[in-house]
Amino acid sequence: MPVEVISYLLSERDREQRLRSQLVLQCAPFLKGIKAAAITNLPSQAEELLEKVLAGTGISYRVLAVRKKRCLVFLYRRITFERYIGRRENVEFLAGFGYTEGSAEEMLGRLADRIGMYAGRELVFPHEIGVFLDYPLADVEGFIRNAGRDYLLSGYWKVYHDLDGARELFRAYDRARDCAVRELLQGKGMSEIAVRVA
Repeated sequence: MPVEVISYLLSERDREQRLRSQLVLQCAPFLKGIKAAAITNLPSQAEELLEKVLAGTGISYRVLAVRKKRCLVFLYRRITFERYIGRRENVEFLAGFGYTEGSAEEMLGRLADRIGMYAGRELVFPHEIGVFLDYPLADVEGFIRNAGRDYLLSGYWKVYHDLDGARELFRAYDRARDCAVRELLQGKGMSEIAVRVA
């Protein structure tokens, strides 16, 4: 994507349109239904607009942390995310970090607690967040085991396993972003850009 397009989208003076642009640029694979969830870091005053911007999309959000006038916001579609995070391999992996099987809100509450402990310097960053963001479990495990080093490829995440599969997924993510940006530039609203996922 040309840097001029990104600069144009993020230079918008209208706060609501700038929020739409940020969501499209950072969360397109999620908006297009390829991923189970996404995360973005917003100015804290943007939170008041988030519900309005997401109206009619079927997307829920949870603020995981607020710090220095910024908020870390987790976006998800409740049913899809519940199904995804409840997979046996995800539940077993997350149990090693003190998560107990439960609703999406309970799991996100634990993640928010762990992010808060990191901000309070009581804990290293909770890299298990990669599972919440629908990164391949083998890559999340590889990142943690290797402390972020010795990866095969770095893109949307650091790849430790299935290089060809990751490359194809990265291309799909790029296509989703390009499509979402085109739709935004055509004047479509978020409820038209975000696909409905059953």
